[in-house]
This record gives sequence, C-alpha cells and structure tokens, in this order.
Amino acid sequence: MAEAEAVAVEEPAGGAGRPGAGERRRVWALAALVAASAVLDSGYALLRLHAFRASTYDLVIFDQAVRSYSRFGAPVAIVKGVHNGFGPGFSVLGDHFSPILAVLAPLYWIHDGPGTLLVAQGVLFALAIVPIWRFAERRLGARGAYCAAAAYALSWPVAEALAFDFHEVAFVPLLSAVMIERYDAGRRGRAALAAFLLLLVKEDMGLLLAGFGLFLLTRRGERRAGLAYAACGVAATAVCSKIAIAAFGGDNDYYWAYTSLGRDLPHAAAHVLLHPWDAVAAIGTPPAKLAMMGLLVLPLLLLPLASPLTLVVLPPLAERMLADRFANWWSPHYHYNAFIVAALVLASVDGAARLRRNPWLRSRVRLRGRVAEGLRPAWVPAAGLLAAAIVTVPFFAFGDLSDPALYRRNERASAAAAAVTKVPDGALVEAANGVGPALTGRTRVLLWDWQPRDAPWVVADVERRTFPFPSVAEQQRRVALLAASGYRQVFARDGYVVLHRAGPDPW
Repeated sequence: MAEAEAVAVEEPAGGAGRPGAGERRRVWALAALVAASAVLDSGYALLRLHAFRASTYDLVIFDQAVRSYSRFGAPVAIVKGVHNGFGPGFSVLGDHFSPILAVLAPLYWIHDGPGTLLVAQGVLFALAIVPIWRFAERRLGARGAYCAAAAYALSWPVAEALAFDFHEVAFVPLLSAVMIERYDAGRRGRAALAAFLLLLVKEDMGLLLAGFGLFLLTRRGERRAGLAYAACGVAATAVCSKIAIAAFGGDNDYYWAYTSLGRDLPHAAAHVLLHPWDAVAAIGTPPAKLAMMGLLVLPLLLLPLASPLTLVVLPPLAERMLADRFANWWSPHYHYNAFIVAALVLASVDGAARLRRNPWLRSRVRLRGRVAEGLRPAWVPAAGLLAAAIVTVPFFAFGDLSDPALYRRNERASAAAAAVTKVPDGALVEAANGVGPALTGRTRVLLWDWQPRDAPWVVADVERRTFPFPSVAEQQRRVALLAASGYRQVFARDGYVVLHRAGPDPW
C-alpha cells in the first residue's frame, strides 16, 4: 500500500448508538476544537492590537499590501518601500514572493483594517487542526488525534507567531499538513495541489517540498515521487528567489545571510562541499541555535526523532541554522518556527506509532507474557504531547493571557490611543513602531525612523526604545530635530508626542 502503514487502535467502548452517530460526534468535537482554537488565536491577536502591542513592522506592511490587492492594485506597501530605500511604489512581491496574500483581499471589502489579517491568521492556524487530526486518527485513534491536534494548537511556535502580528506563515501549517496528510491517505492529486499552493506562500517554501521529497525517498515505491518533489522544490526556490523577486523590484541579495560560507549560493555550496565541517560548526554557532532546536523537539517528547517525516523540516531548518546574520532566525520569539510546526507534530505522531509497533521495544517491555500497559491505549503518547504543550504555555506568548493589561489598556496604551486621534483621516504620518497599526486603517503610515520623511504628521515615542532606533536618547534627539525644522507639538503624554507641520504631501 502506498500510504504509510496504519496502526491498529482501540476504539472506545460504548459505541452502540445508531450507525453514524459516533462519526457525527467526532465531526462536532473536531469542529468545536477548530472553533475554540480560532477564537483563542484571533482573540489573542486582537487583544494585542487593542493594547498597542502590535507593530508597524510587520503588521502595517501586510495591511497596506492586502489593502492594495483589495483595490485591484499591485501589493504596494509604502511603509516598507520608504523605510528600506525601495521607494513609495514598492511591491511586497519584491521583498518576499507571497502572491497567496491576494486571497485575503475580499475580506477587506468586509472590514478594511489590520484586525482582518489577525482574524484570518487565527482561523488559518486553527484549520490545520483538521489534517493533523485525520493523520493522527489513523495512527493513534480518535482520542489520540484530539490530543495531538490540541497540542499543535497550544504549541509555542503558533503562539509566538501570533505574538508577532501577521505574516504569510499563516497559510503554511494548513497547507503543509494537508500535503502530508493527503499523500498519506493516498490522495496524491490533492497533496500536489497543496504543495503547489505552498510555493505561492513564500519564495523559500520549495524547501519544504524538497524535505517532503527526502521523506518519500525513504519509502519503497515512492522514490520517483520523492525525486519529483525534491526537484520541483529546489527549482521553485531558485526561480522565486532569483528571478521573481528581482522582477518585482527586489534585491536578490537582500536576505543573503551566509557570509561565513561564501558571498553567494554557488560559492557557499562549493565551500560546504570542500569544508563540510564549517557547515556543521555554523549550525551550532552561536549556541542559541542548538537551544532553539532543542525547544522544537523537547515539548514533542523527542518523538519526531523516531520518524522519517522529520526529514520534511530539515531543509527549511538548515536555511536558518546555517545563517550568520539575522539573529531572529534562530530565536524562538518570532514566527519562523511556525513554518515547520505542523510537520513536526505529524512527525511526532508518526514517531509514537512507530515506537508502539517496534518489535524490539515491545520485547523489552513484556511482563509475564503480556505487553506492558505503557504501550496501550494508543492515545497515551498523544496525551503526553498535549501535557507537554500545556506545560510550555506560561513560558511563551500565550502566557500573556494572564496579564491584566492585555484586556484593559494601561496608562501608556491609553496615551497612545489618545495620540493617534490627533492625526486626521487620510493624512500621511510617520508613526512610531507601536502606534502604526492603530493608524493604518484610515491614514497612510510611514515608519518613524532616523531619516526625515517630511510627512505633515509625526507620532513619536520618547519614553521607550522603539524599532528601529538604538536608544531612547536617539528618539529624543530625532524629536528635537523635528521641532527645530518647524514641526509644532500638538500632543504630549506618557512619552507619546504628536507633531504637525503644514505643507504639501511629499509622497
């Protein structure tokens, strides 16, 4: 049989109802789990927006791009183009090749604002529960499937992605889980469709396909498909990274982060072939990379290490771990690990199932001729995954749910809310990183940075360091320069300052 071998599981007793009743209960229970996860994810993100914990970089970038799509234009984000020196007409497709964002445009016809993206992301993350449940149910039974799906929903990579506003990663858990689950179920066409859609999410998502191809190469009868997935994934990554991004005005070398290995991909590849130990050393330099990789598998009870499905995540993980720039790539407190979390959860389920049927392990735990109860029932390993996920909750972003200031604005957040009301609708405004999301729905937002932009309005923060400034002192000097150049202060409270200067709109 082409798909992965199913594991015999025990069904709960007491299913003596009329035919189909148990199946309907499962459907309703699964729907309830998806709905609860969507409410949790969306609600958490909206609370952060209300409490002024969202950021211009990156929420406003995506908001401006999707708004442009909704108006049948190119996905222009003036905030990205101006801050990064590409110009006010810059298309985000020249930054990351993510055309799939266009499918969110109709949602802006219902509600035009960044909250729409946050809700959409919460729903997309929650929908990944369905293929994860289906995959786990075939191996660990329905109870195990609920536990595994809930463990994914509460996982720290999902929580940290939600805490960093919105990103294209919102589509990846769902599509990657569908690709793996549908292939496992023998639905190869649907798996290929999900794989194709993954390529529209980001320029490097071909690495996930390449990893899936590596996994298929380990299975008899699947090696031709494995080669196809791997080849298509590598080719798509090359085309999107080197051709598509440049075609939309981007810089192909903007995110090159492997200077210790070479100045470009050919030189880096040659260096790795001639000096493979340098690549091994790069993976552990700095040691924070090793700590982050440990965080990926420890809450999953190391079960992914027992499954060849873990090969799926190796290429995208290596992409980050080999880098020597962009320290956020190996930090747990961003969205990057959400790209691989669904595949890791599926690998942990598969690993648990493989361990349960491993002959050597079963022989080691036999007691008086009977298999030890530790191997049964099937849902026990998945219950362990859920317990571990719950234990991690207070230490990552979902721990903020216990903070009263998330539900009721503190003095600083109230001051920010008052400050943004001073900016009129339709105005061009340079906004401090933390206040841009509150303005983007009704104004044209630029990031307040070290470079004068001559916008008529500026909302600054002179009390707490804000991206991209290196210090509060620099922010205060920037405001002093604005005042010296003719800007008039119209508001000041709890560190927030609003300045205005009459004149033509420079953009």
